Amino acid sequence: MQQWLYCDFHIHTTWSDGEYSIDEVVALYGEAGFDVIAITDHVLDSESISRSGKPVSDLWVMNKDEFSSYQEALWRAARKAWEQYAMLLIPGVELTNNTDRYHILALDIKEYISPDLSVEEIIECIRRQQGISVACHPYFRNHSGDDPSFYLWENHERFATLFDAWEVANRDDLFNVVGLKKFNYIASSDFHEKRHLHSWKTLLQCEKNVESVKDAIRKNDRVSLFLYRGGKIQE
Repeated sequence: MQQWLYCDFHIHTTWSDGEYSIDEVVALYGEAGFDVIAITDHVLDSESISRSGKPVSDLWVMNKDEFSSYQEALWRAARKAWEQYAMLLIPGVELTNNTDRYHILALDIKEYISPDLSVEEIIECIRRQQGISVACHPYFRNHSGDDPSFYLWENHERFATLFDAWEVANRDDLFNVVGLKKFNYIASSDFHEKRHLHSWKTLLQCEKNVESVKDAIRKNDRVSLFLYRGGKIQE
């Protein structure tokens, strides 16, 4: 049965630079009554890691060797989220290339993808895994100052239809330029800490399973935004 699902597709945990563990995130969103979440921790490009002069273990990202353990942790959490809250948890990552200035959400992927690849190569890798590609915060954000991902908007005509969706809202920022171009869109919290829960989110009308959610993002004909400001969404 199709219903309106309350969704957040951009969430970070202690696997990268978030303040909450995966289990804590599941409890936070589950108790609030969300239907669908995607956990999307950072994977950082190798040049940025090299420039930092620090080992990966000292940075807020996972490396390639940790990816399989991360996936296993998300799959375990997905079972718990469904059993306790009837909430879907979609595994994902934020492919974070701060050298060439683009961030890309990869939802429902099963194999590691390097953020060192070009935008087109990353999107093709996501597509081969039947995942969802999302252009992260493609325009200026009030909360971030110097935006490291502006490259996607500088080249939006080239990438317009390659992505499954673009973030039209990220946390408290609305990107009207995405709406004016009529790109496929979603809205997400870019969650790192509890206060970020109070932010723009996505409503999708579809069946409550992962494939239907992905199909709804791709089709983008029954999608809306809502600004969550606290409390129980639904019983």
